Amino acid sequence: MLTIDRVTCRYGRIEVLHGVSLEVERGEVVALVGSNGAGKTTLMRVISGILPAAAGAIAFAGESIDRVPAHMRVARGLAQVPEARQVFAPLSVEDNLLLGAYRRRAGDRSRALDRVFALFPVLAERRASAAGTLSGGQQQMLAIARALMSEPQMLLLDEPSMGLAPVLVDLILDTIVALRKEGMTILLVEQNVNAALAIADRAYVLETGRIVLSGPSATLTDDPRVREAYLGL
Repeated sequence: MLTIDRVTCRYGRIEVLHGVSLEVERGEVVALVGSNGAGKTTLMRVISGILPAAAGAIAFAGESIDRVPAHMRVARGLAQVPEARQVFAPLSVEDNLLLGAYRRRAGDRSRALDRVFALFPVLAERRASAAGTLSGGQQQMLAIARALMSEPQMLLLDEPSMGLAPVLVDLILDTIVALRKEGMTILLVEQNVNAALAIADRAYVLETGRIVLSGPSATLTDDPRVREAYLGL
């Protein structure tokens, strides 16, 4: 579904990604883990087209998207749920969701609304409320639902558990598992490494802009380097 081949990215003269390569197969949940400043969010932004790659290649569903602008990557089925949710606070829940379906016809938007309201009933209850009045967990649900409104083939989830209480973290992780059961392909950036490895099929460890470890989640969970650096064991 997604192939990243030796991608580099710079902020001005500073190179922050150094030849990153990874793959995500259709229907997988793949975790990208690492410490703050490792380059995880930068890589997600490069994949979604928000930031340009300085070198390397990106292919999605078998086709190069190197020269495809961000909005057309959404049209091709690639949707990002950004770090810190970034909902449109003054707008209603429903209007936030409809913005996620801006490329779709009215009938398709209605069906998509029914789907996300079934997945997140609390959003149906609060559909007329301003998004800024929702709790942090509800805003995260809204951010995920907004991305789903475009009917993506693949979701890029950037730190979905950030700032949430443990019970809400469990709810968000359960949602990711439910989406995988529906066949959704997911690339998950998550600082809660233990939680990420528990639900992902495979994982990559990113340190200072380089992939340093990769493999099945169970293997990485047992890796002494991962256990010491990220799991506190």
